[in-house]
Amino acid sequence: MAGPGRYGEHDVEHYERPRRRTRPRTKERPSYADAVDGTVVTVDRGRYTLLVEGRRVLAMKARPLGRKGVVVGDRVRVVGDVSGKDGTLARIVEVGERETVLRRTADDDDPVERVIVANASQLVVVTALADPEPRSRWIDRALVAAYDAGMAPLLCLTKADLEDPETLLSTYRSLGVPWVVTRRGTDGAIVGLEDLRERLAGRSSVLIGQSGVGKSTLVNALVPEAQRETGHVNAVTGQGRHTSTSAIMLELPGDGSERGWIVDTPGIRSFGLAHVQPEHLIEAFPDLDEMTEDCPRGCTHGEDEPECGLDEAIDAGEADPERVASFRRLLAARSVTDY
Repeated sequence: MAGPGRYGEHDVEHYERPRRRTRPRTKERPSYADAVDGTVVTVDRGRYTLLVEGRRVLAMKARPLGRKGVVVGDRVRVVGDVSGKDGTLARIVEVGERETVLRRTADDDDPVERVIVANASQLVVVTALADPEPRSRWIDRALVAAYDAGMAPLLCLTKADLEDPETLLSTYRSLGVPWVVTRRGTDGAIVGLEDLRERLAGRSSVLIGQSGVGKSTLVNALVPEAQRETGHVNAVTGQGRHTSTSAIMLELPGDGSERGWIVDTPGIRSFGLAHVQPEHLIEAFPDLDEMTEDCPRGCTHGEDEPECGLDEAIDAGEADPERVASFRRLLAARSVTDY
């Protein structure tokens, strides 16, 4: 028999654990009808600076977004306090579909892709003609990333007062990549800056470049209030010091729709391309792509591929051998680790 404070067998058999009161689950999600549009202009340790109706607003990701990444250039929907006043914090509740995505892997064996910038239409590859010496393989890989992202590439060659740009330009002329050349004038001003401004007008452009090539100097000349830190090239290693530590989106001075935006990125020493497929790369060259329609299944269009349509087009005089060779150099850049 069960005594006070004790349970008998009958009691144990019929004992029911008290149920917790919980709210019923629902698949309905908030409509966020009061959300407003914004654009991410910089990211810093889980906090996102947005441009909302001309105001800078600090925000965080809402929990329903989970692990979904938010990067500079993303167009988002935001709720909460969007006044932009000190101490306020809004919430990003939706991320819009991206028109373009510039991505890279840390190296060619890394399966994890890292999105750098979203929704940019142009990739400006900044490289110095000297101090430090240009690295054509790195440029090739940057161009591959641009074509893969669906972005228009632009070569920006700096320090032309130290070296003739023609040698490097001759390497890329057959690809049809546009370029601008800048140099320091005798008064210290940057000559060629207006040509660059014309290429940037009315577009959203990402500037990438290895450290020491003068990218931050260009950004400061284009947007004086940016005040991006500049550095110098190490005389022993020939490499520059990383001065930009985070990507930031800046509005170019000007009037009307031709004003344009630039995204300054940290110096990038490695540009892994594990995510790029050969069939996607050749789509960036429509004239060559047409020549590969009869290629054998699995053809990568590389130099050693048997019965590749590109070789047949060269033999028939229908393709420019130099252009095909340049394309194949880009194709090979996907697997070159020394750059």
